Amino acid sequence: MKSKNTNIFETHHESFDKDVIQKSHQKPIIVDLWAEWCPPCLMIAPVLKGLIEDYDGEILLAKVEVDEGENMKIAGHYKVRGFPTIILIQNGEEKARFSGAKPKHFIDELIKQHLEL
Repeated sequence: MKSKNTNIFETHHESFDKDVIQKSHQKPIIVDLWAEWCPPCLMIAPVLKGLIEDYDGEILLAKVEVDEGENMKIAGHYKVRGFPTIILIQNGEEKARFSGAKPKHFIDELIKQHLEL
């Protein structure tokens, strides 16, 4: 049986404030705004998963499927122009972001540049 990584979770418009904004005061959270129809979104998913596993609980990953329910409102709030958009949130504030599929070392550098872990 496959073990579930509790450092990676799905969130939705209704619970985003509690799941991400409030939780980001304890630990930084990477928000992955993605869509099922988006090939770069599917390419970056295992890269983000591997990175979160490397950080072993120091950083969390919140997955937001923008086409589910009211989730596009989150993308609108953050003025997202394309998918995937990855936003790094700490203490309730956006610290960094990028769009498109990027290699693991790029994301790791972004994290190290913007966070004190």
